[in-house]
Amino acid sequence: MGLSARAPKICVVGSSIMDLVTYAARLPALGETLPGTAFATAFGGKGANQAVMAAQLGAVVSMVSKLGSDTFGDDYLARLRSFDIDAEHVQRSASTATGVAAIGVDASGANAIIVVPGANDELSAADVASAASVITDADVVVCQWEIPLDAVASALRIARNAGVLTVFNPAPVRGALDDALCALVDVLCPNESEAEALTGHAIATVDDAEAAARSLSARGARTVVITLGERGALVVDAEGARVHTAPVVRAIDTTGAGDAFVAAMATMLAAGHAIDDAVRKAVEIASESVQHRGTQASYPDLRSAAPWR
Repeated sequence: MGLSARAPKICVVGSSIMDLVTYAARLPALGETLPGTAFATAFGGKGANQAVMAAQLGAVVSMVSKLGSDTFGDDYLARLRSFDIDAEHVQRSASTATGVAAIGVDASGANAIIVVPGANDELSAADVASAASVITDADVVVCQWEIPLDAVASALRIARNAGVLTVFNPAPVRGALDDALCALVDVLCPNESEAEALTGHAIATVDDAEAAARSLSARGARTVVITLGERGALVVDAEGARVHTAPVVRAIDTTGAGDAFVAAMATMLAAGHAIDDAVRKAVEIASESVQHRGTQASYPDLRSAAPWR
């Protein structure tokens, strides 16, 4: 595939979650009420994070998701549109609230999180099928596991039938991954803990990660990319295995770095770059994000640089 002369098109089928963050000197014990020191809301959800990062890279992005018919849903829809993300197929639930994550953070940075998926769990295969036009028009379709697996399978199947490259980030792992779904995936991209959960292979070394990747490849995924945190990322495909190392940086906040990686890799692939070039750039961009606080707020704005060119 040659390099694209136009902006790459990405369709993200996934979650949108509002983060509600409280800060206190320590986390409360069961039944205890404590005074907090600060409160913040932030936009999260793996799907929306990846859509925003792709838009920040200059991709043309469409989002398929589900929000509640509430204030958080209104805010999130406005957020997506502020990045020129096509939200025509972001649906609104009449009965279920927008997904939220209630996050408590203590003075040391330790946290406790309760995630209520809300409307994300209502995104159905039929909803995805109704968005087939943006899926088939994309260069790459990206899915995660914060939505029901039948919705993921629907998106991957529509994309595969149309010859659109598929990327699946199986995060968070919500059960077993069947071989039929793996066979619809061009690039399967878990992190180390997710690869362990999917394969049963304990991962302590790069060799362990390679064994897990080969196990996933045997189940049908054409290429497996396992992110290795500060060690970079491992690529396993028909050509073999290779590691793309990360630059040494001072990490301040790693939240959302995996989503930055997936979005950057997908954008580079959509522009026609080979998998190794795409992974190298994704490692670079994820390494940049961990040097800043926040999730979407940490993502570099590279629209004018268009690094995929």
